[in-house]
Amino acid sequence: MGRVNTFEKSVLSNGIRVLSEKVPGSRAVSIGVWVTAGSRDEPHELSGISHFIEHMIFKGTENRTALDIAKTFDRLGGFSNAFTSKETTCFHAKVLDTHLDIIMDLLSDIFLNSVFDSTEVERERQVILQEISMVEDSPDELVHELFNASFWKGNPVERSILGRPDTVALISSDTLKSHIKRFYTGHKVLVSASGNIDHDDLCNRVDKLFSCLGNGNHLPKRTPPCPNFDLFYKGKDLEQTHILLGLPGPSSTDPDRYKILLLNVILGGSMSSRLFQEVREKRGLAYAVYSFVSSLHDSGLLGVYAGVAPENTRKAISIIKQEMEKMASDTVEDAEIQAAKDNVKGGLLLSSENTDARMSRIARNEIDLGEYISYQDVVDEIESVTSEDIKRCASRLLDNGIAGAIVGPCSDGDIAECRKILSLR
Repeated sequence: MGRVNTFEKSVLSNGIRVLSEKVPGSRAVSIGVWVTAGSRDEPHELSGISHFIEHMIFKGTENRTALDIAKTFDRLGGFSNAFTSKETTCFHAKVLDTHLDIIMDLLSDIFLNSVFDSTEVERERQVILQEISMVEDSPDELVHELFNASFWKGNPVERSILGRPDTVALISSDTLKSHIKRFYTGHKVLVSASGNIDHDDLCNRVDKLFSCLGNGNHLPKRTPPCPNFDLFYKGKDLEQTHILLGLPGPSSTDPDRYKILLLNVILGGSMSSRLFQEVREKRGLAYAVYSFVSSLHDSGLLGVYAGVAPENTRKAISIIKQEMEKMASDTVEDAEIQAAKDNVKGGLLLSSENTDARMSRIARNEIDLGEYISYQDVVDEIESVTSEDIKRCASRLLDNGIAGAIVGPCSDGDIAECRKILSLR
């Protein structure tokens, strides 16, 4: 981390936040246009509309056809993409610094001037319906969706980012335009860039290209979700049973988030983790077994996934639960904590070499925390974590119990036994 990277932030007159991090020696520029609205902000009857917009934004503007857009991206020799999450939508690209003019003009054009042609909307609807069907045919993905729907039941967070077939069917050119008019406003838009970038120049470009965006009205606050502890089962004729166990995890603003990140690495976030060694290496019960952390602004999830033979479902759930509980009852050895720290620091510092990762990181810090956090700040936080911190956080997370979802061929008796193992009614 010998290079000095300069972070700067400005807020334009229409509320757009502009963030930049200059990376000395880089010839690349990564730039993202973010909207702080995602699937949890959608009307129930239009679930999936943010993701639909993500698809449609490349399908033609008042100034360019879809082919023109594709050719321009290809000619730049860089990389472009878009994604939707539960809380954000982002359109981003990585190009040489000499192509900054072109990429900013293109990103602003697709962001502001997409036409949402009715024929293209209908064609893309079919693509999205196939995308939804792919999840239904991918049980390792489906179990995540079903767990979220059960665990966050009654809150918009429960919804799939893709939407449902019945809601996707209702989305039209007019509803897409209305959604953009409501959400794509100055105070909800953020432009972040990293690489060989001058902050004042970036601000001038954004101000010129996005000046037509009004500040917009502030939308109703999100309602934090309350976890629902249950075991959801969906029977399917499969070779494996797909299991997901989970409990409330850290929000993106949780003071314990780095401690729980280390806890996750120790539990099931690496090949030397406890779950990988116990479930796969020692017992041979699963090919895929891992833990993960998923954080939102006001809530989060610590989850464990495993795919096992149907006859091993109960055994796998019992072992996973035991390993989760050991995190709270047993002291974690110093060597195990240090290995987890090295794992996290290594991944973090390697990502610092990537302008895409830097662009995304400064945007997420601003959206979640409203401030810039340096890589060194994170490293210092990680280094300060102790064995007692891990134990305390595990106890805190396990305090309310463990929920689950299962997809595969299980009998009623199997499910009843699994509920007993998890202490669920």
